[in-house]
Amino acid sequence: MMCREPSAAQPATAATQNIANQVRSQIEEKENKKFPVFKAVSFSSQVVAGRNYFIKVHVGDEEFVHLRVFQSLPHENKPLTLSNYQTNKAKHDELSYF
Repeated sequence: MMCREPSAAQPATAATQNIANQVRSQIEEKENKKFPVFKAVSFSSQVVAGRNYFIKVHVGDEEFVHLRVFQSLPHENKPLTLSNYQTNKAKHDELSYF
């Protein structure tokens, strides 16, 4: 399987929000805080041995976080994993590979 560059960022969908919701507890635990808002704004994806989702999430006030969420191949039947994240992001910050 060939890895590709992440797709262009596009507006978040209900499916994107569902993915973000599934890893919300993971980032809240890592950051040791509860976010008052957790709304997916935009996303891109990358085919790997599964799929990486890069999601920009509004977490309150003017604060955003960028998530990298890994979805394994369907036959592996594994839960979504928060692979990495970036805090202190702003609305205008570009969503890119990290």
